[in-house]
Amino acid sequence: MSAIPAPIARQPWRMLLPLIALVLFGALVLYSAAGGDWGTYATSHLIRFGVFLVMAVVISRMRRDFIRFMAYPGYAIILLMLMAVEAVGFVGGGSQRWLDLGFMQLQPSELMKPAIILVLARFYSDLPHGLIPTWRALAPAGALVGFPVALVLLQPDLGTALAIAFGGVTVMFLAGLPLAWFVGAAGAAAVIAPLAFFFGLHEYQQKRVFTFLDPENDPLGDGYHITQSKIAIGSGGGFGKGFGEGTQSHLSYLPEPHTDFVFATMAEEWGFAGGLFVLFVFAMVLSWGLSVARSSQDRFAKLLAAGMTATIFFYVAINLMMVMGLAPVVGIPLPFLSHGGSSMMTNMICIGTLMMIERWNRRAPRGGLAA
Repeated sequence: MSAIPAPIARQPWRMLLPLIALVLFGALVLYSAAGGDWGTYATSHLIRFGVFLVMAVVISRMRRDFIRFMAYPGYAIILLMLMAVEAVGFVGGGSQRWLDLGFMQLQPSELMKPAIILVLARFYSDLPHGLIPTWRALAPAGALVGFPVALVLLQPDLGTALAIAFGGVTVMFLAGLPLAWFVGAAGAAAVIAPLAFFFGLHEYQQKRVFTFLDPENDPLGDGYHITQSKIAIGSGGGFGKGFGEGTQSHLSYLPEPHTDFVFATMAEEWGFAGGLFVLFVFAMVLSWGLSVARSSQDRFAKLLAAGMTATIFFYVAINLMMVMGLAPVVGIPLPFLSHGGSSMMTNMICIGTLMMIERWNRRAPRGGLAA
């Protein structure tokens, strides 16, 4: 008999151990970003991970029937919360994104990221295969995605709106909708983009795009974030300046060194080697998520697992492109490294859902369904 209890042994340690190592590494980066103080960022970062890891384990124990049942009611509740944000939402940093619950500030748009994956997985798992190439597969799903995206854009929060849209479109693509529809949508978007840029985006969002195209044009103004981020990353070299020796963050040259630009903070002190470690862990987490999706034996679980994996990928890809000047600054934090409860919550919901589907896969007889 094994000395390790079965419930512990069955956990996906090939994902959890690297993930825990990444969170601990992130705590060291946040400790350094705070000038050598644990209490400012690092302690709360670790506490949040611990709390949300327990939440992920609880999610992993949920049954398939319950999750399927909650898809539409959960989506509807979060959509109503987004509407409530417009009416009575808490304003912070010039944006109206939060509901003040007294004991915490809740950002419903974060909950919509996994919710849109769940509701579309349920929708397409119930839709007969013969209807996939028809408007019945497109119009309802488009409405399910469009309503929350529109509400989030009103807050305004372009980054979160893009994340919701990306998750939704990914599930629609994987559900088998005709490729010609996506090509046509991309062509239409290319035509509409100039109009949306000049008439749909706020002035500060337009400036972010101009800054992305030419950050050196205003290195002390709108281009300051990206310019300083590139300097921090480049100055780290192969193995960095050393733990606690970063000058860009410690001398306050690098804005938001503990949230959006935490990768630049890390790269300055840990160099290319630190960057490779971060990318390696993310690769392990994402490859595990894809393996869970491939192992799933029904349409609902496959779409749900792939969509949750895509949501984590979006966070990682956009943040890394942003800090390296390959994408406009849209306020997307780096999962498990950046200091922030909303991002940690969303990504741990995704992790918990993948753990849940992996449990379904283990319990399902070959060719059957899990309990």
